[in-house]
Formats: sequence, C-alpha cells, structure tokens
Amino acid sequence: MFDKRPHYSYRDQKHKRHRTIRVFMIFFIFYIAYNSLCAFLVSVWVVDNNTMQPGLNKGDRIIFTSFTPPWNKGQNKDNQFLFRRGNIVLVDMRHYRDKRLPLRIIDGFVRFFTAQKMTIFSGEGQYYIKRVIGLPGDEISMNNYAFRVKEAGSAYVLTEYELSQRPYHTSVQNTSDLWDESIPFSGSMNSIILGSDECFVASDDRSNINDSRTWGPVSSSLISAKAVFRFWPLKRIGLL
Repeated sequence: MFDKRPHYSYRDQKHKRHRTIRVFMIFFIFYIAYNSLCAFLVSVWVVDNNTMQPGLNKGDRIIFTSFTPPWNKGQNKDNQFLFRRGNIVLVDMRHYRDKRLPLRIIDGFVRFFTAQKMTIFSGEGQYYIKRVIGLPGDEISMNNYAFRVKEAGSAYVLTEYELSQRPYHTSVQNTSDLWDESIPFSGSMNSIILGSDECFVASDDRSNINDSRTWGPVSSSLISAKAVFRFWPLKRIGLL
C-alpha cells in the first residue's frame, strides 16, 4: 500500500503554522475589542417583551451607552448621575459586577460564542429595560398610574412627565380585578423617600409590575447603561 498522506516541506509547515497563529490573533483582538466596546462604550440589546409599551415594542433593537465602569458607579466627576429622570436604562439584576473576575471572563467567552444568548449566570436574575422615575433623595408617590416626584431639596411635587427631558407616554394594558388600593401596583402608591444610593425605575406599561413597585428601589450601581438610539425597525428609528 502506498502512503497517500501528503508530505509537507518544512517551509509549508511553517507557513501553515504562522497562518494559524495569525488567524487566532485576529480573532483574539476582535474578541477583546468587542468586549471592551460593550463594557465601556456601547452595547446592542433586543427588547424581548412588551413591558415598555407604547414607547418600545418586542423586537425593537436598541443601542445603549455603557457608561458605568466599576470605578465610577454611574456618576461623573461632579458626582452627578449620568442618567436622568425619564431616561430608559438597563438594570442589571444579576449583580454582574459583584461576580468574581475569573467567572466574568468565562461568562464573556460563553456570551461571545453564543451571540449573547447564553450565560453561565442563567437563573441568577437578568437585565431589565426600565425607565428612571426617581433619583436618590427624591420622594415618590403614585396616583392613577402616574408617578409624582418631589425632588430632593425641592418644595414642589411634579409629575414624572414634567421632570423628563424627553416626552413619553405610559399605558395600562391589562389589570386584575383583584388589585385594590392595598397593593402598590393597583394604580396608587404611598410616598417613599429614596436613600442616598437608591433609584426608582418603572415599566411604561403600568400593568406590568416587574419594577421598583415590587422590587423596591434599586442601587444606582445596578443601572449599567442608558438607551440612546433605536435602529430597528426602520420605521421607528430615532433617538430615545
């Protein structure tokens, strides 16, 4: 029997080895650049439910600014939050930055190779897209599904819409007949005062209760990004 295996010269073997190393390095650089971009600049998220209707629909694709590296906790050098009342934000209920660094590196590989569809932290909470209603020190209440906010240091109570830099609308899609004034998502909520590191976030669909009305206020460090631009669908493209 003849040996049909190809015989490569040393030069060919060296060329093949260099090409493999080059492909690996290109891929590695792309991976580092991608994760750095998502961590410190921008990230793309797909809305997977209708809790932010009528402003956002399921399937919308949103660009977020990833403005909260671990060393600034979402604040700028003047100690002012980089998000405002009325902003749509990404709330990290996984407490991702509290995870150990080796686990976060492994999770980065898993998410990269599965196009963000899988994570090793599954079952430990998730990201939520919500709207900021109140900042630390604010007094928050709700009447007829609309929040009222008394800013820290202010003597006046204003509606959430008056305090937002951009106009938005809320809705009440479906409510249960069992909801009454004794529960915070019935349409009314007694006043609460936010702590020094607490923010209040809510769904635009006020019949959805998966927000600060049931969680309670969230730490500002859990607000990891701010929505800035919707690029899909094309007929609804624009700033947020």
